[in-house]
Amino acid sequence: MSPAIAAKEGGRQRRAGSHHHHHCLDVRSEAPPALALCGDGLPGGEAEVLLPPERRARGYRAELGSILLLLVLYVLQGIPLGLAGSVPLILQSKSASYTDQAFFSFVFWPFSLKLLWAPLVDAVYLRGFGRRKSWLVPTQYVLGVFMIYMSTQVDMLLGDGEGRAPDVVALTVTFFLFEFLAATQDIAVDGWALTMLSRENVGYASTCNSVGQTAGYFLGNVLFLALESSSFCNKYLRFQPQPQGIVTLSDFLFFWGTVFLITTTLVALLKKENKELIPTKEETKGITDTYRLLFSIIKMPAVLTFCLLILTAKVSKYIYKLLGADDVRISKATKSL
Repeated sequence: MSPAIAAKEGGRQRRAGSHHHHHCLDVRSEAPPALALCGDGLPGGEAEVLLPPERRARGYRAELGSILLLLVLYVLQGIPLGLAGSVPLILQSKSASYTDQAFFSFVFWPFSLKLLWAPLVDAVYLRGFGRRKSWLVPTQYVLGVFMIYMSTQVDMLLGDGEGRAPDVVALTVTFFLFEFLAATQDIAVDGWALTMLSRENVGYASTCNSVGQTAGYFLGNVLFLALESSSFCNKYLRFQPQPQGIVTLSDFLFFWGTVFLITTTLVALLKKENKELIPTKEETKGITDTYRLLFSIIKMPAVLTFCLLILTAKVSKYIYKLLGADDVRISKATKSL
């Protein structure tokens, strides 16, 4: 049977059974026979033709703006992590004990425990504003204001090194809240990354995560410590030695707090979420069911052991150092006897 006759026969059969297959595409004789298929049985090539123009396959150049936005958001996410990693070194320079440094390591727990409130961030949102922006925008605004406020208090908390010791408890509580906000921002950005890019380009989200978070950690840790160090600045960046570095922790917090506020305002005003993607039944599972499934996974022996390792990794490092220091003191005392 020729293709033309097949197309006509198929058209008559569809018209005769239209009450059973009202959702099928009615293809005329001049259309290609391959398109005479129902919506739920389209192969990849033909289905792509029927998609709206904005959801068809696109190269990364068409979504370069979204990729760059994700990169910036992940860089901002790495700044709090880098700063939290630099504070123990500042405490060490102020002769803080290993016990104090081990206590401060609790500030990293929010990133290890963010799975506990991730279902809440995913399920509760303002539909008119956007599923991810409902959390991303307020969280980043609070982060920016919090960093600017911290810039006015952090020098007092770190102590002057001359009679006033660092307030490690207050520093730990402050940076714990700081990391909690950053972990919440991480949840919102990770969720938005899955829908901001098309199916063909969603792999770039992982690249933005790795590159952006590493760059942010570098800026908040390595670069900050270098610019804060008077010896490094006097050796490589100055002609006349100075007793302090180029920047202080207070200056750094104020600068990045301002960057957070500006970036968040631009995202809130200029970036729109994809309204076409309707959450599926699985995505909108109730919060209670989600937490029940989450805790059933955590109770598995292997997962429970892994969680224990994550939560104690930072603390155990300083405990090891503390025990090592005690061994040194004991050996010296033994030799003196």
